[in-house]
Amino acid sequence: MTKALNFGLIGCAGYIAPRHMKAIHDTGNDLVAALDLFDSVGIIDSYFPNADFFTEPERFDRHLDKLRRRGDKKVDFVSICTPNYLHDSHIRLALRNGANAICEKPLVLNPWNIDSLKVIEEETGKKIYNILQLRHHQAIIDLKNSIDNGPKDKIYDIDLTYITSRGHWYFVSWKGNAAKSGGVATNIGVHFYDMLTYIFGDVITNTVHYADDETAAGFLQLKKARVRWLLSVDAKNLPAQILAKGQSTFREISVEGEDIEFSGGFTDLHTVSYQHILAGNGFGLEEARKSIDIVHQIRNTKPIGIRGDYHPMLEKYK
Repeated sequence: MTKALNFGLIGCAGYIAPRHMKAIHDTGNDLVAALDLFDSVGIIDSYFPNADFFTEPERFDRHLDKLRRRGDKKVDFVSICTPNYLHDSHIRLALRNGANAICEKPLVLNPWNIDSLKVIEEETGKKIYNILQLRHHQAIIDLKNSIDNGPKDKIYDIDLTYITSRGHWYFVSWKGNAAKSGGVATNIGVHFYDMLTYIFGDVITNTVHYADDETAAGFLQLKKARVRWLLSVDAKNLPAQILAKGQSTFREISVEGEDIEFSGGFTDLHTVSYQHILAGNGFGLEEARKSIDIVHQIRNTKPIGIRGDYHPMLEKYK
């Protein structure tokens, strides 16, 4: 029987943390220490009621060090579910304590952060993994297989639309602060850019047509695709038929005019991601690089305005 691994978790009060707890639990491992500045973390009891809990990073760091020195409870992995701008620091904390890191997306905010973390990987002998769960979604796997086995010289036309309306709280939280979240394209779009480059290849051109605090839109020329994209947290952008149903989210990817349906099938993708990581097949620093490059360029590019090959929903912004 395989010995259970010990996990730490940073950021256990947020939206995505329960998926990580479930993944740790369902892969037969143990959460021994958790950290969050907020103490609304009763969800831990559903999975690991014996986990030690800290609200101060310094004491959590000290605890991991003590466990490492004691040996029998040394933490093997630290899962990171914190605000985007803290990922880099928390990954470093994990590796300093002799643990591998499993980090939510975006792995980091800037491409040069990846270079620095690569050095720390080499120094410590530990690995950094990024959760890129769309790569494990069956609809995306099927699409990639179709493209890989299709005409080698074909350039596909793609429209990506993701509107997930957010209330006033969003702009008070770190998510509404571009310096902390990377802005809307990073915060809600980075996994789509990863998926698109995973399937359709490297970026040739990256054009931004429109960007404000709530909405961003542009055009990506990839090796095998032309992508018009729009990402928004503004409910006013929801299509009428979605509003009529009382729904707050609209997600659509069309390839050559055909919609790719992947609204469902997300329930266990974090567990699948953990299974791949623990089997030695996780997505590391280099797999994360392309999407980080894209979102960094988007937020540092001046929009050209609504001209050229732009997303059709931008008509209302003219």
